[in-house]
Amino acid sequence: MTALLLDADAFSPASHQIFTASRVNLNLTQPPKRFFRHGWQSWTLTAWLNPSTPPLPIRAPEFRAKDEDPAYAFHKNHIGAWVGAVELGEDDVLLVGALGLSGRIELSGYTLNGFYEDNHLGDWLVARGKEEEVFANYAALLETKLGRTRFDQPPRVWCSWYSLYKWINEPILTKALHELRDLPFDVFQIDDGWQDESGHWEAGKNFPAGMAAFAEKIKATGRTAGIWLSPFIVTPNLKIFHEHHDWILRDEQGKLVTAGRNWTGITYALDITRPEVLDWLDKLIRKVVGWGYGYLKLDFLYAGAAVGKRYKDIPREEAYRNALKVMREAAGDAYILACGAPILPSLGLCDGIRIGPDVTNYWINAALTIWLNNPNEPSTVNAIRTCVHRLWLKPLVNIDPDVMYFRSKHNALKPHEQQLLQDLGTITGFKATSDLPGWWKASEQEKVREFLEADAKVQKVRRYGYQIDGRVVDFSPAIPISVSHMDFPVWLARNWGLMKIVWHQVLPAALESIK
Repeated sequence: MTALLLDADAFSPASHQIFTASRVNLNLTQPPKRFFRHGWQSWTLTAWLNPSTPPLPIRAPEFRAKDEDPAYAFHKNHIGAWVGAVELGEDDVLLVGALGLSGRIELSGYTLNGFYEDNHLGDWLVARGKEEEVFANYAALLETKLGRTRFDQPPRVWCSWYSLYKWINEPILTKALHELRDLPFDVFQIDDGWQDESGHWEAGKNFPAGMAAFAEKIKATGRTAGIWLSPFIVTPNLKIFHEHHDWILRDEQGKLVTAGRNWTGITYALDITRPEVLDWLDKLIRKVVGWGYGYLKLDFLYAGAAVGKRYKDIPREEAYRNALKVMREAAGDAYILACGAPILPSLGLCDGIRIGPDVTNYWINAALTIWLNNPNEPSTVNAIRTCVHRLWLKPLVNIDPDVMYFRSKHNALKPHEQQLLQDLGTITGFKATSDLPGWWKASEQEKVREFLEADAKVQKVRRYGYQIDGRVVDFSPAIPISVSHMDFPVWLARNWGLMKIVWHQVLPAALESIK
């Protein structure tokens, strides 16, 4: 292991250097005002943090596995993935960025430590200067190292998830498709709920004509057919879980590695280094593309880099990138949106990437976010916060902040909260919604059209401040992280939060599906 000991004062403003080492320890000669913590995967908190406030672990284990990098879930210091920075003064940011897949950055007192998890020798960028400049330097090096998206302009997407969730079927999606009429969506994407319970990704009973037939319906409207998959996880209710039990990742004690909990229940990670799993992934993607789907939303991808003992003894992010490369090659020209994905190992292989948690039709689920210390939990405020801190990725990949809401029906967002989400879509360029057309008023539908067609001029004026066609946009209200100082029982927080989900999300979707 090669360690470098460096002094922050050796780096003058507007300077940067590349070093090769397994570890870089950067001594700060003054206390940092803020620490930039970059989250591991799409949903993981990314923000400028107060260095004097210690990190708080997520209190519920199933959410730690789903939302955080589980290897560092209880780390005593603030730690992030691949890139970290400290704010030393006005327009004075010191950044340390890994150019390898397993880099981590830790703030320990007055020391900024960069290390490779597998202790290998790798390159590091150390840059000092204005925030925009040091992150631009890092992005440029990542492009050289890993590549960039093939698409300068993201597609405009209608997605079924945030209105219907898993309660989808052929009639309801056919109705939505027709009611979109000539609205300029490039993609009509079917989300979770279309598949059967085999785990082999075949059409379920709600799509009796099959998925190829529905792709033809979508393409007949002049749009690209999109579909959702979560190829790196399995659940015990699936046949594949029992047919190929040896495909599931184990820990050092031989126990199955969980990938957290989703709508279906506890999920488990596949060992994506196994040749038969890679072959299955290749065939799966080719099958779906063969059905006619040119837009693939691949979700819960972090499971491919879960901590475990793999068939092939390679670093976990390397295993992840190898499997993503197999799917990229199998997808051909299809657009890949990586979701729940480790950020840096996905670059150059995906076309778009989710850069924050799921949005919701309310501002915050306090029980799951605040009571459980989980700022990665689906909530609009959590999504905006992390997305705003990842806008520096835009030169590398289409950055997806998730969908925007325009409807007033089944929507608890206040007008200014809804506007912030729409503004984020304008700034990222990734414009999407899940609103059912039948839920829009005429004025709301017209606003959707204007939003999709607009070519706005965007200018950044400060860290959280922008101008869109001269209109001031301030994301500051979404930045603070609320913390509870009361020790709520985890079971109470879970169930209280679930009640909010059922009321605002599940009931409208379920009722719509039985009309």
